[in-house]
Amino acid sequence: MSVLLRQRITRTGFKINLPPEEVRILLTAAYRAEVASRNMKYQESEETNSAIKKMANALTSKSHKTGIVLCGTCGNGKTTLVRALQNSLVYLKLRNLVEYGMPIVDAREVADRMKECKTVPLLAIEDMGKEPTTKLDYGNILNPVIEVLEHRYNEQLFTVISTNLTAKEIKEKYGTRIADRFNEMMNVIIFTGKSFRR
Repeated sequence: MSVLLRQRITRTGFKINLPPEEVRILLTAAYRAEVASRNMKYQESEETNSAIKKMANALTSKSHKTGIVLCGTCGNGKTTLVRALQNSLVYLKLRNLVEYGMPIVDAREVADRMKECKTVPLLAIEDMGKEPTTKLDYGNILNPVIEVLEHRYNEQLFTVISTNLTAKEIKEKYGTRIADRFNEMMNVIIFTGKSFRR
């Protein structure tokens, strides 16, 4: 067994080597800055604070999980939190505390950016579920998001996803295999609050 294990590349996954509370404070500041950049007033809520804390814990734990899924209805802060994470990683990278940044790709653009989506160490897929499930390419039927997610799962690359779909809808749109892999490899953060856009 030890010979077989030596032949495999062991991936350590992505982790921010800071205390969870420091990451929570950074994410909160980045979240507030993102809200301000849209000329909106930050509305503190227990829901938002809880989601930020859960993300900070997921990013600093020694878990085997290789991603985060933000689920919930429209307008309750999922995109803002994804952008806050992206900006936090820029801040940490400038201070040599993380090695990578994180591109954010709209799910509808995944088909056109397959190579990047499959290979970048960190990736955020925004609005998963809004894209067409299949795409015709020279007579071949492709499922770009499924292909990217399966590749990233196999390579254990850290992926952040935002979606308005429920667990049941994810299973219906992408199949049992993807739904099971989400359960196994993703930290799920559910947003149940009201829309901030009203």
